[in-house]
Amino acid sequence: MIAYLDNAATTKVSESVRDIMVDALYVNFGNPSSMHRKGMEAERYIKDAKESIARLLKVEPKEIVFTSGGTESNNMALIGTALAYQRSGKHIITTQFEHPSVHNPLIALEDFGFRISYVPVDKNGKVIEEALLNEICDDTTLVSIMYVNNEVGAIQDIARLSKLVKEKKPDVLFHTDAIQSFGKLKIFPKKEGIDLMSVSGHKFHGPKGAGFLYIKDKVKVKPIIHGGGQQKGYRSGTENVPAIAGLYQAISEIYENHDEKINHLYNLKTHMIEGLQQIPEVVVNAVFKEQEDISLSERVHLTAPHVVSASFPGIRSEVLLHALEDREIYVSSGSACASNHPSLSGSLMAIGVEKSLLDSTLRFSFSVNTKMDEIDYTLEVLNEIVPMLRRYTRK
Repeated sequence: MIAYLDNAATTKVSESVRDIMVDALYVNFGNPSSMHRKGMEAERYIKDAKESIARLLKVEPKEIVFTSGGTESNNMALIGTALAYQRSGKHIITTQFEHPSVHNPLIALEDFGFRISYVPVDKNGKVIEEALLNEICDDTTLVSIMYVNNEVGAIQDIARLSKLVKEKKPDVLFHTDAIQSFGKLKIFPKKEGIDLMSVSGHKFHGPKGAGFLYIKDKVKVKPIIHGGGQQKGYRSGTENVPAIAGLYQAISEIYENHDEKINHLYNLKTHMIEGLQQIPEVVVNAVFKEQEDISLSERVHLTAPHVVSASFPGIRSEVLLHALEDREIYVSSGSACASNHPSLSGSLMAIGVEKSLLDSTLRFSFSVNTKMDEIDYTLEVLNEIVPMLRRYTRK
């Protein structure tokens, strides 16, 4: 049996996504900037995609800019906005809990004289609001907070955080990395006070190399890619029409019967955690363990539906990962978006995971295609190999 439980890293495209991409590659293959019929056929994919995303988010099509994925969207949002507003201030606030595609562009901005503040989170991964508000000053222009953490599944109350920030300083722009939340949560940027939002298609059964950045009307973003002026100058370069077509198809599908899909994910997650808790010494991270007055299922629903982080004391994560791989179970030891070389997780350190467990943690992540049989099989194998690996390691 194969159990693919690394869906936070990437998901398999659906057959309809594959088919529309082939159509855009082979039939309607024109350059969308060309004025003839072939160009217009290609441009139709882009127009349809923008209109579809705009309807879903309750925004305007002109507020959607297509990118190569989450990393580019985050870079455009952070660097482009920072440069556009630098005369108003050069202070940016983020958290200690962000993906490298947010963290590293901000480090790069420090070389241009920007000051970055990193707000802590609690043991469940929730931003400490008082610390956030204390960082806001006259020089602050931008706040960037991840909607759903990619390693432990913590959800931020973005609407509340944005409201608090803007009450203290109304002209501060609010960016969220929604790469792990889009497709799992229903998001409405204008209602939630979001000025910029990053999305990546391959997290919800779209193609790799396709994403978008929502930019609220009137928000200024300085282009970081210059050329032919496509997408109103925000992002020059011939659009990747097949990828955009696949992204459009994936978006049109992921929110169909959405409640049913999310309930399925939460059932998988609850069952996975229940099984992990039966294995001696295993620690499940960021699941509101202190709230003993509510059931596990209720606690699980306080987190994202598709991610489980668990630490296995005494076993290196890389060793356990490959032992599972030998049984055709595929998981992650952290953010696959960062590198295929293991390193200590900033997210785990931010929530206070013991140092001895940082290199003993795996991430299990699910999609709408994941079957309960895959969870049962994974738990069966873990129950077999974890005690064996622990005995071997502790000899």
